Amino acid sequence: MPAKKINIAVAGLGFMGVTHLRVYQQIPNARIIAVCDMVRLPENGILKGVAGNITKSGDLDLGAALKVYRDFEEMVSNPDVDVVDICTPTSLHPSQAIAALKAGKHVLCEKPIAMSSADASKVLKAASAAKTFLMPAMCMRFWPGWDWLKQVVEEKTFGKVLAMNFRRLSVKPSWGSSKSHFGGALFDLHIHDTDFVNYLFGMPDSVYSSGVCDAEGNADQVVTQYAYKNGPVVSAEGSWLLPQGFNMAFNMTCEQATLDFDFSRGENALQISRREGKVKSTKLAKHDGYTGEIRYFLDCVAKGRSPIVVTPADSVTTLKICEAEQKSVHTGRIVKL
Repeated sequence: MPAKKINIAVAGLGFMGVTHLRVYQQIPNARIIAVCDMVRLPENGILKGVAGNITKSGDLDLGAALKVYRDFEEMVSNPDVDVVDICTPTSLHPSQAIAALKAGKHVLCEKPIAMSSADASKVLKAASAAKTFLMPAMCMRFWPGWDWLKQVVEEKTFGKVLAMNFRRLSVKPSWGSSKSHFGGALFDLHIHDTDFVNYLFGMPDSVYSSGVCDAEGNADQVVTQYAYKNGPVVSAEGSWLLPQGFNMAFNMTCEQATLDFDFSRGENALQISRREGKVKSTKLAKHDGYTGEIRYFLDCVAKGRSPIVVTPADSVTTLKICEAEQKSVHTGRIVKL
Protein backbone atom coordinates (compact mmCIF):
# COMPACT_ATOMS: atom_id res chain seq x y z
CA MET A 1 0.00 0.00 0.00
CA PRO A 2 1.33 3.50 -0.77
CA ALA A 3 2.28 5.67 2.22
CA LYS A 4 -0.46 7.98 3.45
CA LYS A 5 -0.13 11.52 2.11
CA ILE A 6 0.96 14.17 4.63
CA ASN A 7 -0.52 17.59 3.90
CA ILE A 8 2.01 20.40 4.16
CA ALA A 9 1.56 24.14 4.69
CA VAL A 10 4.62 26.43 4.44
CA ALA A 11 4.73 29.89 6.02
CA GLY A 12 7.35 32.33 4.74
CA LEU A 13 8.29 32.21 1.07
CA GLY A 14 11.81 33.61 1.09
CA PHE A 15 14.87 31.55 0.22
CA MET A 16 14.37 29.03 3.03
CA GLY A 17 10.66 28.62 2.34
CA VAL A 18 11.38 27.98 -1.35
CA THR A 19 14.14 25.54 -0.38
CA HIS A 20 11.77 23.57 1.85
CA LEU A 21 9.03 23.57 -0.78
CA ARG A 22 11.42 22.13 -3.34
CA VAL A 23 12.30 19.29 -0.95
CA TYR A 24 8.64 18.47 -0.26
CA GLN A 25 8.07 18.16 -4.00
CA GLN A 26 10.65 15.35 -4.06
CA ILE A 27 9.03 13.30 -1.27
CA PRO A 28 6.32 10.90 -2.52
CA ASN A 29 4.09 11.04 0.57
CA ALA A 30 4.32 14.84 0.99
CA ARG A 31 1.54 16.98 -0.52
CA ILE A 32 1.87 20.78 -0.44
CA ILE A 33 -1.65 22.15 0.00
CA ALA A 34 -1.07 25.69 1.32
CA VAL A 35 1.43 28.54 1.59
CA CYS A 36 1.39 31.79 3.53
CA ASP A 37 3.30 35.04 3.16
CA MET A 38 2.42 38.67 3.73
CA VAL A 39 4.34 39.86 0.65
CA ARG A 40 5.60 37.11 -1.70
CA LEU A 41 2.85 34.89 -3.08
CA PRO A 42 2.60 32.52 -6.06
CA GLU A 43 0.90 33.74 -9.21
CA ASN A 44 -1.12 31.07 -11.01
CA GLY A 45 0.71 28.50 -8.91
CA ILE A 46 4.21 29.79 -9.84
CA LEU A 47 6.47 31.09 -7.08
CA LYS A 48 9.41 33.18 -8.25
CA GLY A 49 12.92 32.09 -7.28
CA VAL A 50 14.98 33.92 -4.69
CA ALA A 51 18.70 34.13 -3.84
CA GLY A 52 20.26 32.63 -0.71
CA ASN A 53 23.76 32.26 0.75
CA ILE A 54 24.44 28.89 -0.93
CA THR A 55 22.68 29.23 -4.26
CA LYS A 56 19.80 30.88 -6.08
CA SER A 57 16.62 28.91 -6.53
CA GLY A 58 14.67 28.88 -9.76
CA ASP A 59 10.93 29.44 -10.11
CA LEU A 60 8.74 26.83 -8.46
CA ASP A 61 5.53 25.39 -9.91
CA LEU A 62 3.25 24.63 -6.94
CA GLY A 63 0.11 23.91 -8.93
CA ALA A 64 -3.11 25.82 -9.40
CA ALA A 65 -4.95 23.93 -6.62
CA LEU A 66 -2.68 25.42 -3.95
CA LYS A 67 -4.39 27.45 -1.21
CA VAL A 68 -2.74 30.83 -0.66
CA TYR A 69 -2.94 32.81 2.59
CA ARG A 70 -1.68 36.13 3.87
CA ASP A 71 -2.91 35.41 7.41
CA PHE A 72 -1.07 32.69 9.37
CA GLU A 73 -3.90 32.04 11.83
CA GLU A 74 -6.28 31.44 8.95
CA MET A 75 -3.90 28.94 7.39
CA VAL A 76 -3.40 26.88 10.56
CA SER A 77 -7.16 26.73 11.09
CA ASN A 78 -7.41 24.70 7.87
CA PRO A 79 -8.38 21.20 9.09
CA ASP A 80 -6.69 19.54 6.10
CA VAL A 81 -3.21 20.72 7.13
CA ASP A 82 -1.10 18.10 8.94
CA VAL A 83 2.29 19.85 9.06
CA VAL A 84 3.11 23.55 9.32
CA ASP A 85 6.63 24.47 8.18
CA ILE A 86 7.65 27.88 9.56
CA CYS A 87 10.23 29.78 7.49
CA THR A 88 9.23 33.31 8.51
CA PRO A 89 11.49 35.91 10.21
CA THR A 90 12.74 34.82 13.64
CA SER A 91 10.63 37.35 15.56
CA LEU A 92 7.48 35.54 14.40
CA HIS A 93 8.61 32.00 15.24
CA PRO A 94 7.42 31.70 18.87
CA SER A 95 3.85 32.94 18.34
CA GLN A 96 3.43 31.01 15.10
CA ALA A 97 4.86 27.75 16.44
CA ILE A 98 2.66 27.93 19.55
CA ALA A 99 -0.43 28.76 17.46
CA ALA A 100 0.22 25.82 15.11
CA LEU A 101 0.79 23.40 18.00
CA LYS A 102 -2.42 24.54 19.69
CA ALA A 103 -4.23 23.99 16.38
CA GLY A 104 -3.08 20.36 16.46
CA LYS A 105 -0.45 20.61 13.73
CA HIS A 106 3.00 19.08 13.59
CA VAL A 107 5.56 21.87 13.32
CA LEU A 108 8.94 22.17 11.63
CA CYS A 109 10.38 25.56 12.60
CA GLU A 110 13.44 27.21 11.11
CA LYS A 111 16.27 28.22 13.41
CA PRO A 112 16.37 29.86 15.79
CA ILE A 113 12.89 29.07 17.15
CA ALA A 114 12.98 32.38 19.05
CA MET A 115 15.07 35.50 19.53
CA SER A 116 15.90 34.53 23.12
CA SER A 117 16.18 31.38 25.22
CA ALA A 118 13.35 32.72 27.41
CA ASP A 119 10.96 32.88 24.45
CA ALA A 120 12.24 29.52 23.20
CA SER A 121 11.35 28.05 26.59
CA LYS A 122 7.74 29.17 26.04
CA VAL A 123 7.69 27.28 22.76
CA LEU A 124 9.20 24.25 24.50
CA LYS A 125 6.40 24.38 27.09
CA ALA A 126 3.76 24.45 24.33
CA ALA A 127 5.48 21.56 22.53
CA SER A 128 5.56 19.51 25.74
CA ALA A 129 1.80 19.99 26.17
CA ALA A 130 0.95 19.20 22.53
CA LYS A 131 -0.01 15.83 21.11
CA THR A 132 1.84 16.72 17.91
CA PHE A 133 5.57 17.15 17.27
CA LEU A 134 7.79 20.23 17.05
CA MET A 135 11.24 19.94 15.49
CA PRO A 136 13.68 22.84 15.12
CA ALA A 137 15.15 22.82 11.59
CA MET A 138 18.84 22.46 12.47
CA CYS A 139 19.94 21.21 9.06
CA MET A 140 23.62 20.61 9.87
CA ARG A 141 22.74 17.59 11.99
CA PHE A 142 21.58 16.02 8.72
CA TRP A 143 24.18 17.41 6.32
CA PRO A 144 26.25 14.79 4.43
CA GLY A 145 29.75 14.76 5.87
CA TRP A 146 28.46 16.09 9.19
CA ASP A 147 25.66 13.65 9.93
CA TRP A 148 28.01 10.83 10.99
CA LEU A 149 30.20 12.90 13.35
CA LYS A 150 27.97 12.11 16.35
CA GLN A 151 28.74 8.42 15.78
CA VAL A 152 32.45 9.18 15.33
CA VAL A 153 32.54 10.96 18.70
CA GLU A 154 30.44 8.45 20.65
CA GLU A 155 32.03 5.30 19.22
CA LYS A 156 35.56 6.77 19.10
CA THR A 157 35.85 5.59 15.50
CA PHE A 158 39.27 7.25 15.16
CA GLY A 159 40.08 7.30 18.84
CA LYS A 160 39.43 10.15 21.27
CA VAL A 161 38.61 13.58 19.81
CA LEU A 162 41.43 15.98 20.69
CA ALA A 163 40.31 19.17 18.95
CA MET A 164 37.42 20.47 16.85
CA ASN A 165 37.17 23.64 14.80
CA PHE A 166 34.24 24.98 12.74
CA ARG A 167 34.16 27.84 10.20
CA ARG A 168 31.07 29.33 8.51
CA LEU A 169 31.61 32.44 6.38
CA SER A 170 29.15 34.33 4.18
CA VAL A 171 28.34 37.60 2.53
CA LYS A 172 25.87 39.57 4.65
CA PRO A 173 22.30 38.85 3.49
CA SER A 174 20.09 41.70 2.30
CA TRP A 175 17.87 41.38 5.39
CA GLY A 176 20.84 41.18 7.77
CA SER A 177 20.13 44.54 9.40
CA SER A 178 16.39 43.91 9.86
CA LYS A 179 15.13 44.10 13.43
CA SER A 180 13.12 40.93 12.80
CA HIS A 181 16.45 39.10 12.43
CA PHE A 182 18.10 40.62 15.51
CA GLY A 183 21.38 39.04 16.51
CA GLY A 184 23.51 39.33 13.40
CA ALA A 185 25.67 36.50 12.09
CA LEU A 186 26.01 35.05 15.59
CA PHE A 187 22.33 34.12 15.88
CA ASP A 188 21.56 33.49 12.20
CA LEU A 189 24.69 31.82 10.79
CA HIS A 190 27.13 30.91 13.58
CA ILE A 191 24.27 29.30 15.53
CA HIS A 192 24.57 26.26 13.23
CA ASP A 193 28.03 25.52 14.58
CA THR A 194 27.15 26.37 18.16
CA ASP A 195 24.30 23.88 17.83
CA PHE A 196 26.66 21.28 16.42
CA VAL A 197 29.09 21.81 19.30
CA ASN A 198 26.17 21.25 21.67
CA TYR A 199 25.13 18.17 19.66
CA LEU A 200 28.57 16.56 19.79
CA PHE A 201 29.85 17.54 23.21
CA GLY A 202 26.95 18.97 25.22
CA MET A 203 26.75 22.27 27.08
CA PRO A 204 30.25 23.77 27.50
CA ASP A 205 31.47 24.85 30.92
CA SER A 206 32.12 28.35 29.59
CA VAL A 207 32.67 30.36 26.41
CA TYR A 208 35.05 33.10 25.44
CA SER A 209 34.14 35.07 22.30
CA SER A 210 35.45 38.06 20.41
CA GLY A 211 33.80 39.67 17.44
CA VAL A 212 33.04 42.55 15.12
CA CYS A 213 29.70 44.23 15.85
CA ASP A 214 27.44 46.51 13.84
CA ALA A 215 26.04 49.81 15.11
CA GLU A 216 23.28 47.99 17.03
CA GLY A 217 25.73 45.67 18.79
CA ASN A 218 24.96 42.59 16.69
CA ALA A 219 28.01 40.40 16.07
CA ASP A 220 28.59 40.14 12.32
CA GLN A 221 31.80 38.20 12.96
CA VAL A 222 32.45 36.00 15.99
CA VAL A 223 35.20 33.64 17.10
CA THR A 224 34.44 31.43 20.11
CA GLN A 225 36.34 29.03 22.36
CA TYR A 226 34.04 26.47 24.03
CA ALA A 227 35.65 25.18 27.24
CA TYR A 228 35.16 21.59 28.40
CA LYS A 229 36.88 20.48 31.60
CA ASN A 230 37.71 17.00 30.37
CA GLY A 231 36.84 17.40 26.72
CA PRO A 232 38.53 18.43 23.48
CA VAL A 233 39.68 21.90 22.47
CA VAL A 234 36.67 23.31 20.57
CA SER A 235 36.35 26.55 18.61
CA ALA A 236 34.16 28.07 15.90
CA GLU A 237 34.19 31.14 13.67
CA GLY A 238 31.17 32.68 11.95
CA SER A 239 31.07 35.72 9.72
CA TRP A 240 28.84 37.84 7.52
CA LEU A 241 31.84 39.90 6.37
CA LEU A 242 32.84 38.05 3.22
CA PRO A 243 32.66 40.38 0.19
CA GLN A 244 30.90 37.58 -1.72
CA GLY A 245 30.12 33.88 -1.61
CA PHE A 246 29.75 31.29 1.15
CA ASN A 247 31.80 28.52 2.69
CA MET A 248 31.59 26.17 5.65
CA ALA A 249 34.23 23.85 7.04
CA PHE A 250 35.28 21.75 10.01
CA ASN A 251 38.46 20.08 11.19
CA MET A 252 38.24 17.25 13.74
CA THR A 253 41.56 16.05 15.13
CA CYS A 254 41.37 12.57 16.64
CA GLU A 255 44.03 10.27 18.07
CA GLN A 256 44.21 8.19 14.90
CA ALA A 257 43.11 10.56 12.13
CA THR A 258 42.10 14.07 11.14
CA LEU A 259 38.73 14.65 9.48
CA ASP A 260 38.67 17.74 7.29
CA PHE A 261 35.56 19.10 5.55
CA ASP A 262 35.60 22.08 3.19
CA PHE A 263 32.41 22.89 1.27
CA SER A 264 34.40 24.61 -1.48
CA ARG A 265 35.95 21.26 -2.51
CA GLY A 266 32.60 20.03 -3.83
CA GLU A 267 32.44 16.24 -4.18
CA ASN A 268 35.78 15.98 -2.36
CA ALA A 269 34.61 18.11 0.57
CA LEU A 270 35.40 15.46 3.20
CA GLN A 271 38.95 14.15 3.54
CA ILE A 272 40.23 11.70 6.16
CA SER A 273 43.97 11.80 6.91
CA ARG A 274 45.28 8.79 8.83
CA ARG A 275 48.24 9.14 11.18
CA GLU A 276 50.27 6.77 8.97
CA GLY A 277 50.02 9.29 6.14
CA LYS A 278 47.13 7.98 4.06
CA VAL A 279 44.65 10.63 2.84
CA LYS A 280 41.24 9.56 1.55
CA SER A 281 38.46 11.66 0.03
CA THR A 282 35.06 10.28 1.03
CA LYS A 283 32.19 10.54 -1.43
CA LEU A 284 29.11 12.08 0.16
CA ALA A 285 25.40 11.66 -0.45
CA LYS A 286 24.07 13.95 -3.19
CA HIS A 287 21.29 15.47 -1.08
CA ASP A 288 21.77 18.39 1.34
CA GLY A 289 20.86 18.82 4.99
CA TYR A 290 17.50 20.41 4.20
CA THR A 291 16.45 17.22 2.41
CA GLY A 292 17.76 15.08 5.25
CA GLU A 293 15.97 16.97 8.01
CA ILE A 294 12.62 17.17 6.18
CA ARG A 295 12.64 13.50 5.19
CA TYR A 296 13.47 12.58 8.79
CA PHE A 297 10.72 14.80 10.22
CA LEU A 298 8.04 13.49 7.87
CA ASP A 299 9.12 9.94 8.65
CA CYS A 300 8.64 10.68 12.36
CA VAL A 301 5.19 12.16 11.66
CA ALA A 302 4.19 9.17 9.53
CA LYS A 303 5.30 6.70 12.21
CA GLY A 304 3.94 8.72 15.15
CA ARG A 305 7.43 8.84 16.65
CA SER A 306 8.83 11.96 18.31
CA PRO A 307 12.04 13.29 16.65
CA ILE A 308 15.20 12.60 18.64
CA VAL A 309 18.02 13.75 16.35
CA VAL A 310 17.07 17.33 17.23
CA THR A 311 14.54 18.34 19.89
CA PRO A 312 12.90 21.56 21.12
CA ALA A 313 15.04 21.32 24.27
CA ASP A 314 18.18 21.37 22.09
CA SER A 315 17.11 24.69 20.58
CA VAL A 316 16.75 26.26 24.04
CA THR A 317 20.22 25.05 25.09
CA THR A 318 21.82 26.28 21.87
CA LEU A 319 20.26 29.72 22.31
CA LYS A 320 21.59 29.91 25.87
CA ILE A 321 25.10 29.22 24.55
CA CYS A 322 24.69 31.86 21.82
CA GLU A 323 23.52 34.38 24.43
CA ALA A 324 26.63 33.62 26.48
CA GLU A 325 28.77 34.17 23.37
CA GLN A 326 27.09 37.52 22.73
CA LYS A 327 27.70 38.56 26.34
CA SER A 328 31.36 37.56 26.03
CA VAL A 329 31.75 39.59 22.82
CA HIS A 330 30.31 42.67 24.55
CA THR A 331 32.22 42.29 27.85
CA GLY A 332 35.48 40.75 26.67
CA ARG A 333 35.19 38.19 29.47
CA ILE A 334 34.78 34.45 29.86
CA VAL A 335 31.11 33.61 30.45
CA LYS A 336 30.24 30.52 32.48
CA LEU A 337 27.25 28.34 31.64
